[in-house]
Amino acid sequence: MAASQAVEEMRSRVVLGEFGVRNVHTTDFPGNYSGYDDAWDQDRFEKNFRVDVVHMDENSLEFDMVGIDAAIANAFRRILLAEVPTMAVEKVLVYNNTSIVQDEILAHRLGLIPIHADPRLFEYRNQGDEEGTEIDTLQFRLQVRCTRNPHAAKDSSDPNELYVNHKVYTRHMTWIPLGNQADLFPEGTIRPVHDDILIAQLRPGQEIDLLMHCVKGIGKDHAKFSPVATASYRLLPDITLLEPVEGEAAEELSRCFSPGVIEVQEVQGKKVARVANPRLDTFSREIFRNEKLKKVVRLARVRDHYICKKDLPAAAAHTCNPSALGGQGEWITRSRERDHPG
Repeated sequence: MAASQAVEEMRSRVVLGEFGVRNVHTTDFPGNYSGYDDAWDQDRFEKNFRVDVVHMDENSLEFDMVGIDAAIANAFRRILLAEVPTMAVEKVLVYNNTSIVQDEILAHRLGLIPIHADPRLFEYRNQGDEEGTEIDTLQFRLQVRCTRNPHAAKDSSDPNELYVNHKVYTRHMTWIPLGNQADLFPEGTIRPVHDDILIAQLRPGQEIDLLMHCVKGIGKDHAKFSPVATASYRLLPDITLLEPVEGEAAEELSRCFSPGVIEVQEVQGKKVARVANPRLDTFSREIFRNEKLKKVVRLARVRDHYICKKDLPAAAAHTCNPSALGGQGEWITRSRERDHPG
């Protein structure tokens, strides 16, 4: 019986010890264990595999994939990063840019702005096509000029009060329909995902006037087309109490884990610890620093249960540092009031 339990643990759990991790390698292949038929079977895979959506909102998605190997989970992650198409700024035609932001850096920032548009409704632009059509291109205009506020207090030093349009946001981007796009897409459906992403800052007399072409692409071609900012997965934590933990030891055990993992209950006048939600644990291994309690807990992870989390790139665009990024958009200068080291 003990041998059977040990084999089952090796097959289904990755065990975290005080000085190492056991059972990290995949072992479910034919002939590895006597008496186990580990040959791949499609019917068995379809029966065991499932996807459970845990949380979903406009900015993030968390779901569980159960019944697969790490290679398959990683394939899903890489597909989300590199194979899912989105719309992003590809060409920036700069008519006038007298801000301190260089044309190419400005194009960097514009390329990072996530566009609210369904890529399934557009075709990929043909290579060498400079103009674009209504079936493969979205066009935005950005035209902002900073002026002094004539009603500002004379002793004010606040730029928000002294100047008008001194901050250029994505809300200043105006969608210019091409062809019959105005009939196909209701007003407000084609826009930046967020309207408060800061693009540049201006001072009186400075102006930005440009045209943007958004095209369909995938993250494998350029990171600006990636639909997610982060795509990660981790194994589901499995925490087992090997013996009852009561009294002050229960409180002490609770403090060794992330909040919500261990719950202390009152049972017949005694404080008793129980595992409430192992999903919340980050495996800090703080329990192994406690000589009294480290032998009453087994830390493990379920080998075929993956917690996947995907975040949209909008948050990254809010705080991006364009000088640290590669080219996010082609820049073309039509006219300018200052020399540019092009």
